[in-house]
Order: sequence, then C-alpha cells, then structure tokens
Amino acid sequence: MEFEKLQEIIADVLNVETDDITMETTFVDDLGADSLDIFQIIMGIEETFDIEIDNEDAEKIMTVGDAVEQIKNATNN
Repeated sequence: MEFEKLQEIIADVLNVETDDITMETTFVDDLGADSLDIFQIIMGIEETFDIEIDNEDAEKIMTVGDAVEQIKNATNN
C-alpha cells in the first residue's frame, strides 16, 4: 500500500510513469530528481501519510525502497 501511494506521489512530482518506479529505483540517478524534487516528494509523503520525516532521515533516502522504509517506520510509531 505504501509503495503504490509513493509511486503516485513520485510520478506526479517528476512527471514519470508509475511503471518506471520500483523499490530499487534511485531518485537522483534513475529518475533525475534534484533537491527541490526530493523536497516536494518528501512533503507529499508527509501530507499523504500524515507523518513527519526529519531532515536527518530525509537525507538517507536514496531509493524508493528507502522512502518506503521511512514511511513504515514513521507509521508504526
């Protein structure tokens, strides 16, 4: 569930197809995201899942799988 919602957020921000987004997809290398794009994706995650990701944790997000882990960790607390 988290993955599918995250795919939609990423596809919306980066204007890519959801089919191009996998758990191993990297934001910068595979999707060409810059720091503003990543910020917008994190804001979308926080709004969609009603969570807060602190800057230290956000800096660790390199792949879509990393973002899913952050969402799971934040929603389990």
